[in-house]
Amino acid sequence: MLLHIQGVLSAAEVVEFRRRLLAADEWDDGRQTAGQLGAQVKRNQQLRPGSALAQELGQLIEQRCRAHPQFFSAALPLRVLKPSFNRYAGGGHYGLHVDGAVMTSQMGSAQPLRSDVSSTLFLCEPDDYVGGELVVQDSYGQHEVKLPAGDLVLYPSTSLHQVLPVTAGERIAAFFWTQSMVRDDAKRAMLYELDQSIQSLRARFAAMGEIEEVVRLSGHYHNLLRQWAEV
Repeated sequence: MLLHIQGVLSAAEVVEFRRRLLAADEWDDGRQTAGQLGAQVKRNQQLRPGSALAQELGQLIEQRCRAHPQFFSAALPLRVLKPSFNRYAGGGHYGLHVDGAVMTSQMGSAQPLRSDVSSTLFLCEPDDYVGGELVVQDSYGQHEVKLPAGDLVLYPSTSLHQVLPVTAGERIAAFFWTQSMVRDDAKRAMLYELDQSIQSLRARFAAMGEIEEVVRLSGHYHNLLRQWAEV
């Protein structure tokens, strides 16, 4: 499931994030955080994970995502790896790759995380740079993603994907991985669609209170989650 989630950060928060990130002098070669294969196709910069700025801004993004109903419904997060930040300019790109199956914090987290869901939070407007589309491949073909600042794209970590070269301007984004309570993407997608339908029906018939059919659907949702969740 590839999903566009709007408004994770407000316009004012995006401006403040960009101001502080552009002023930072702690940007390193992104290849330092890639595996042997990834380093061959990765050409970007990454904010030093151990910096106070990376930790502060990453914590705020994690809080916003966990509190966002659509993100929670789609990802069903069990654990979230602290968000990191990257920057692409001057032809910078990240060639076709798949994310590692098991992640550890670059701060030396003792507990590994299984990457079920990948997320990119855009911090620049689409008109601020040329190129830089996130291209995600699935069974339906290739999907190019270039979202407004403050919006997030969520997709399965099993997907082949790449970031196309940025030929003008600068692309700054946050990215992170989530270990879901439900590791299978197809099951997560079914639960997401069921949950969204339940919420829509509750809003439509709010004046009537809880109706029996919606209660039954909610019961099916929780019983499926109970059957599939790994907690």
